[in-house]
Order: sequence, then structure tokens, then C-alpha cells
Amino acid sequence: MKIRIKGNYLRYRLTRTDMARLAEEGYIKEVVEFGSQQLFYALQVVDDEHLSATYHQNTIVLYVPKSVIIEFVNTDKVGYEGTHGNFHLLVEKDFTCLDNVAEDQSDNYPNPLAAK
Repeated sequence: MKIRIKGNYLRYRLTRTDMARLAEEGYIKEVVEFGSQQLFYALQVVDDEHLSATYHQNTIVLYVPKSVIIEFVNTDKVGYEGTHGNFHLLVEKDFTCLDNVAEDQSDNYPNPLAAK
């Protein structure tokens, strides 16, 4: 799972394993180490119709409707976006990069543009 933050935009990208764990367990969490401090970011499945997010005790949580996760797992849908106040939220499948990168991408979704 990756996050990207720019201004009031928050984007989560999920690998195949992330998506499977989220569908099965309803919650996934990662941590970034900053010396003696940590930043946590998580996704939680909720019985709601809209994306929402909170930040509390060094933890960013993106709440994703259960229907969205079911659709992601069972279809080729790439992403789902919404707003929470002035905050723009996006959750999407993480595709393999078309460029060579150092990170492990073995669990990413195949990039649909790779065939072109």
C-alpha cells in the first residue's frame, strides 16, 4: 500500500495482496519510521456510501465503503474517488510502472498500457 499526499489530495494505491487483505480483514495498516516518531496510514472498510478520512494520533485512516472493495475485487474497476469536506480522496489499484524502478512491483496489478 502506498499513499500520496499533495495539498488537500490524498491517494492510496493498493497491490493485489492489499486488496485481498482489505476484503478479508476489513483493515490494513502501514508505518513510516521518522527516527523516534512514526506515521501510520491505514484503510478501513465501513458500511457507508462515501469515502472519508481522519487524522488522529499520527494515523491517517481512509474509510472505504464495503461496496467499493467488493467492486474492486470482482471487476476491472481501477479507482474510486470522493470528497470529504475540502479533502479530495482517491483509492486505486497499484499498476506496475512502465519505466524501470527499483521497488518490488511483483504484487502490483498488470499495467493495461504495457500491451500497447
